[in-house]
Amino acid sequence: MDPELRLDTQLCFALYTASRKVTSAYREPLKAMGLTYPQYLVMLALWDRHPRTVKDLGEHLMQDSATLSPLLKRLEARGLITRERDPGNERALAVTVTPEGAALRERAVQVPEEMMRRLRVTAEQVQRLNEEMHLLIATAQENAQENEEDGTRA
Repeated sequence: MDPELRLDTQLCFALYTASRKVTSAYREPLKAMGLTYPQYLVMLALWDRHPRTVKDLGEHLMQDSATLSPLLKRLEARGLITRERDPGNERALAVTVTPEGAALRERAVQVPEEMMRRLRVTAEQVQRLNEEMHLLIATAQENAQENEEDGTRA
């Protein structure tokens, strides 16, 4: 078999498998907080800055509103966030962390260290991996935009 077609040499397979395994490793620490992994990502984005519009949140998380809406509804039902019309733009929903959601942040502070322990990586390794992944994401986005533009020109 051609070495370039072996499964274990494929970047896509390594990324896919790593994503599944790392996401799975988060399950137990997040379960103790009552969050799923996607809900955790939403809360991280909101703890970083809120209020945020659903559109802004989606862009930050690289998710569409159809994916975010059910997550936000569940977080709101738990009392961790509120969703209200943005006073500056009545068509937009502003998402804000409640006091209960802010209190959960104090428990979440321990998650990154716990995950480094579980995955046996150092802070320096995490930083390097993040830098490489962000570079890969940016390149993939640029490629997707170029392909989209080529498709509109055809």
